[in-house]
Amino acid sequence: MHAYRSHTCADLTAANVGETVRLSGWVHRVRDHGGVLFIDLRDHYGMTQVLCDPDSAVFAEVEKVRAEWCIRIDGEVKARDASLVNAKIPTGEIEVFVRDIEVLGGAGELPLQVFGDQEYPEETRLRYRYLDLRREKMQANMKLRSDVVASVRRRMWDADFREFQTPIITASSPEGARDFLVPSRLHPGKFYALPQAPQQFKQLLMVSGFDKYFQIAPCFRDEDPRADRSPTDFYQLDMEMSFVEQQDVFDTIQPVITGIFEEFGGGRPVDQEWPQISYKDAALWYGTDKPDLRNPIRMQIVSEHFAGSGFAIFAKLLEQKGTQIRAIPAPGGGSRKFCDRMNAFAQKEGLPGMGYIFWRDQGQGMEAAGPLAKNIGPERTEAIRQQLGLEVGDAAFFLGGKPKSFEGVAGKARTVIGEELGLTEKDRFAFAWIVDFPIYEKDAESGKIDFEHNPFSMPQGGMAALEGDPLDVLGYQYDLACNGYELVSGAIRNHRPEIMFKAFEIAGYGEDEVRKRFGGMVNAFQYGAPPHGGCAAGIDRIVMLLADESNIREVILFPMNQRAEDLMMSAPSEPLSDQLMELGLRVIPQE
Repeated sequence: MHAYRSHTCADLTAANVGETVRLSGWVHRVRDHGGVLFIDLRDHYGMTQVLCDPDSAVFAEVEKVRAEWCIRIDGEVKARDASLVNAKIPTGEIEVFVRDIEVLGGAGELPLQVFGDQEYPEETRLRYRYLDLRREKMQANMKLRSDVVASVRRRMWDADFREFQTPIITASSPEGARDFLVPSRLHPGKFYALPQAPQQFKQLLMVSGFDKYFQIAPCFRDEDPRADRSPTDFYQLDMEMSFVEQQDVFDTIQPVITGIFEEFGGGRPVDQEWPQISYKDAALWYGTDKPDLRNPIRMQIVSEHFAGSGFAIFAKLLEQKGTQIRAIPAPGGGSRKFCDRMNAFAQKEGLPGMGYIFWRDQGQGMEAAGPLAKNIGPERTEAIRQQLGLEVGDAAFFLGGKPKSFEGVAGKARTVIGEELGLTEKDRFAFAWIVDFPIYEKDAESGKIDFEHNPFSMPQGGMAALEGDPLDVLGYQYDLACNGYELVSGAIRNHRPEIMFKAFEIAGYGEDEVRKRFGGMVNAFQYGAPPHGGCAAGIDRIVMLLADESNIREVILFPMNQRAEDLMMSAPSEPLSDQLMELGLRVIPQE
């Protein structure tokens, strides 16, 4: 017999009754039923009930075991009484009577329990992650992650992509976040960087003649943590294609993403129609470039109804250039209590408040109520109601100013309204392509033009588009949103050196600086670069949605905490003085 097991803890059935078997695993829990000891023995595959009574030669040894001890047992498979069969587990028809036991690894007092669904502080869970990962939910999440990655790979190979690995130690490259720098021992004073993404290398692969590339790529960004983002490293499905337009990329990645969500989504509906929404419209309708389309609410501009009205705050606001008033329809929200609650929400978000109108039945017909209704009069309120398509029992909320100053809060308010009024569908995956991103933005204080999004994107209209107002230039850049999260980001690349130099010049970067910072790619583009484009899909975020988790750390094996610390491995740590000397570095103490 094998030294540790003849079967896993998920293998044994009624067909094995009478056999002598060997199992190894962890003690999930111990129960004492009138002197008979029952142990739920757990391994990666499942659970088997084993028992021992005082007649057993090893009863005294079995009495000593405690939760999470790692043990091996030999025993005889017996059928359970029909009334004791556990149909919830594959091994529920049998139990194993212990004849011999060996403790493979004892366990001290546990800082967190593996059995049960107790909640523990995140610090405890991350410090003892190896115990946390033994829990049933975490085992399921990590198996799901592994299965998703395997399925992604199969689907990409089936679509005629080849998998290549790009360098991990490379040069610094702007990708919208801070680099992790790595000092060079052989070149004192110089630094490598961990790649924020394989951006330049995958473009160089296209110049090298590889038509379709993908990899499950590790990416490193020194970012502030969020619930849906890891602060240090993450994995993405990275892909690039030659001789393609934007729609070709969409048509390639959509069946891969759809298939993954259909395969692992637990039967939840997966939208087959993926609308293409401009960045401008997404900001207007949803207040975000990653909208949750399960929520049917669309915001609208209602400035004309407040211009010159009796509501002085909005009327005077609209006299300023670049301002507007937007309405958030709230079907079913027509009560003063709900409206006051949403007004308080806006105040918590840092705004003075949020105006509202709600419509109620007064017996003799519909009446518009609320402070705004009194100030602007019945004709304007009726015009607003008709524009928004609202009825008795509905409400509308209003925000004003320059759109960028309130869009974020408006988007959050739309989400809260949809959830509280039961308008947002929960068990469904809704996708939307966000397209036509602006390439440039202007700093409100300095007036400087800089890149708003990926600087390597091809401007729509090519060189001609760069001759006009930079703020009007749109890029062939796109994101895929799903249920309020950004899942995919990509672009058709700017592969023409003359257009690239002009694009960077507008943002204040001269040709010499571009050649210095992106010399490898710029040089390559002078030797027959094909038109190309691609995208990257966040593996961690996809698994988070499939696992129905709200925190990305629930689907990452060994994540950092909110302060970008690994509590289990004590990272980051102070380097040894010998290491610093070898690298020619000195740490300046922080006050």
